Amino acid sequence: MTGAGFDLTLPATAENVIVVRQAIAGVAEALGFGSSRIADLKTVVTEACNNVVLHAYDVDPGPLQVTAEPGDDQLVVQVADEGHGFRPRASEGEASLGLGLPLIAALSDSFEISGGADHGSTTTIRFGYSPPEARSNGRPAAHPNEVEVALTPGATMKPVLAGVIGALAARAEFSVDRLADTVLLGDAVSSSPAGDFSDGRVGISIKDSAGTLGVRVGPLVKGGGERLLSEMEVPGAGSLRSLASSMEVTKGETPDGEAAEFLEFEVSS
Repeated sequence: MTGAGFDLTLPATAENVIVVRQAIAGVAEALGFGSSRIADLKTVVTEACNNVVLHAYDVDPGPLQVTAEPGDDQLVVQVADEGHGFRPRASEGEASLGLGLPLIAALSDSFEISGGADHGSTTTIRFGYSPPEARSNGRPAAHPNEVEVALTPGATMKPVLAGVIGALAARAEFSVDRLADTVLLGDAVSSSPAGDFSDGRVGISIKDSAGTLGVRVGPLVKGGGERLLSEMEVPGAGSLRSLASSMEVTKGETPDGEAAEFLEFEVSS
């Protein structure tokens, strides 16, 4: 461990989340973070830890593992468990992922989730020492209400993406039916193989406004956009494309300047 970093392992209980908050605040202060950035960092790490506390283990709390590694231009925090990972509860009254993941996406520079399926999961959060210019998948971005998520394909991707899209659709005041339609489109995106994405991770930018969600998927390799459109076809039931107000494959670039494709669609309430 370099600089002011740390490696913590402690039981995944609610009372231990405050321990992690205080530790991460100490790191941030030592690195010269401003008060507002420290507050954002504490919020993000709290949400990631709470997801472990609520979802990773069935009865007895297992380990909550948190590392903080200062780099040249950013602090990398990893929150890991050895349980189920992010597994939304199906029963009424049980805890769900709620708004935690969209909040992590909105306040951090970037985050990704890997693992799951009873083998533990790891949330990796990157926090620059200076507030970055907002940007989304492969393009300069613009709007403070744009959420960017990068997910590693695997068992956790579908429920995590459904949770993020569902929360944003609810915030955009979608009806229950339209919220379900939007989650179905997210499920179709989840079926895409890692090989169709330029960096092997599923990248999604979502911009929400009153009554509308704008979604951008990519960067995709050549032909990836058309293959993703084909995933929208449901045998005997037509195409999920009809659930969107608009949908098209566009051309663009990766953050490294390489040619790429994107699937862009809009869903209205």
